[in-house]
Order: sequence, then structure tokens, then C-alpha cells
Amino acid sequence: MSGMTTYFIRRLLLIPLTFIAITFLVYSVLRVVPGGPIEQAQLQIKMSMMGEGGASGMMNEAAELQIPAAAMEELKKYYRLDKSIPVGYAHWLWGIVRLDFGRSYVYSQPVLEVIMSKFHISLYFGLIGYFSSWLVCVPLGVSKAVRHKSGYDTATSIVVFIGYSIPGFVACLILMVLFGGGSYLDWFPLGGFRSENWTELTFWGKIFDQLHHTAIPVFGYLMGGFATMTMLMKNSLLDNLGADYVRTAFAKGLSERRVLFVHAMRNSLIPLTVGIGHALGLLFAGSFLIEKTCNIPGMGLLGYTSIIQRDYPVILGTMVFLVMIRLTGNIFSDAIWAMIDPRIRFGK
Repeated sequence: MSGMTTYFIRRLLLIPLTFIAITFLVYSVLRVVPGGPIEQAQLQIKMSMMGEGGASGMMNEAAELQIPAAAMEELKKYYRLDKSIPVGYAHWLWGIVRLDFGRSYVYSQPVLEVIMSKFHISLYFGLIGYFSSWLVCVPLGVSKAVRHKSGYDTATSIVVFIGYSIPGFVACLILMVLFGGGSYLDWFPLGGFRSENWTELTFWGKIFDQLHHTAIPVFGYLMGGFATMTMLMKNSLLDNLGADYVRTAFAKGLSERRVLFVHAMRNSLIPLTVGIGHALGLLFAGSFLIEKTCNIPGMGLLGYTSIIQRDYPVILGTMVFLVMIRLTGNIFSDAIWAMIDPRIRFGK
């Protein structure tokens, strides 16, 4: 068995241990923080009593309301809070193994159904945004490296650093103010995934409507890593163009195009692969800032609203997806790194 194979097997075996450590820590924190489902149930009962009897007459009674011990035990059993943290975590983990993520407190549906109803939305925007970043930033970085210290390089650097100073969700907000519905131009909708009458549209109408809702969020995803990826590509390519193997290739009479795109380009892409693990997390889990700004009902917005509403089963369910994506994404980054650069041997 080669050293590379041993390395990846060792990394794969570490995934369950890392997963258990992270999820147990988060599960324990969620069990002890205030504002959980029991407290919310008590608050709802108090508020209902205040509404029935009037705020002035029932304020003191509602404040002194105590749920009977038997009812409290039933509530804890219903929300699976009647066991200690280690035992409760073991039951939760066994449910995850059986793909039973529990039931959402807010949606009153199985957590897995809630997550899967949002998953494809974040995946759609994440895929388009990620590949758009590569299609824009890599050619731009190459052109800047080839024309280093020229007027083109200076002008594009100004654009790049302006983009670096604007977060993706702020860019989305600016575009919606300037070009969104209700503005003077009214070119794009104010967020959302599709129009309400999407099912009634024709085939080409559906495509246009989907692209119409895609433009602003994807621009926000693109802005998120625009400057970093462009400058990383440029600097990496400049370093490789000054290397000995590139000068040797030119000395052998190879064309500039072949040296640039066959020899130097391959090694220049290596630094970009390091961030694939983080990009996969954003790809599948979504950016809650962009989804919140553009009102996209994806995984990012689901995780954000679940934290606000203290929907613990959904919080833990989205965390399972995010942790597994990050852990496997880092291994995927190493594999791509080794494929691009044959000199890399992790096992040695």
C-alpha cells in the first residue's frame, strides 16, 4: 500500500471522530443555553393567558404561572430532553445513523424533509456562483499576469480592489436598490427563487424567470471571492513564469501559448485548489447573508432562522450536512492538489 493511499485512509478514518467531537460539543451547548423549546412553550402559555384575560388583569398571574410537574415531564419527553446530555446525544446520533434527524419544532415536519426542500436551492446558486468565479477570475488573473505593470493591469487592479472592499451581500443590496423591482429601472425582482406563477409559465418563460432571479445573487457569490482568486491566480502565474522550467521550455523553442497554458498554468492552479474545501461548504450550505438579503429560501437562510427561532433539531441537522461537507471537502482538496502536482506525496 502506497504512502498516498495510507494518508487518505487515515484521513477518512478521522472523519467519524472529528464529527462526533464537533456535534457533541454543539449538542451540549444547545441543551444548556436558555430559550429552548420548554421555555418557549411556557412563554406561549403565558402570552395566551395574557391575551385572554387582558394585559392589565392577568399580568401578575401570567408571570407567576407554573406548569405542573407532570406536564413539564411530558414536554421534556416530547422534545427528547428527559435524558442526560450524553444519553440524549447517543440517541440523537443513532437517529442520524438511521437518517432520522428528528422533527422540527417550527415546521412540525421531519428535519430531513425540511432540509431537502431547501438543499437544491443553495446548491443551484452555489454551483453557478462557484463556477462563475472560476470562469471570470482565472482568465482575468492570467491576463493581468501576462500584461503585468501595463495600463490594463493597473485599471483592472482598481476594479479588483474596489470589489474586494464590497462584501457580496452589500453588492446584492446595491443592485437591488438600483435595478430591483420598485426602482426606476426595475430590471430584476427583489429576491426570491422563482416567481409565484412559475408553474404557469412556458418552458422558455421558466428559463427566463429563473435566470432573472439568479443574476443578482450569483453576482454576490462572485464578489465574495473575486479579488482573492484573481490576485492569487495572477501572483501564482507570475511566480511560475519566472521559474527555471519555464525558461527551459522557452529555450527549447516551445511557443509562448504552449508554455503558458500547458506548463505554467497547471502549477499556477495549485494555490486555488487549497480553498476548495471551504468553497464546498459554501456551495452546499449556502451563504446566509446573501440568502437573507435576496430572500432566497435556501440552506443558509434556514440555518439562520432556525437559530433565531431556537429550532434545535433543524440547527443540528444543518450542522450535520455542513460538518460532513467540510470534512470531506478538505480531503477532496488534497486529492485534487495531488492530481495537479505529481510532486506532492502526502504519505512521505
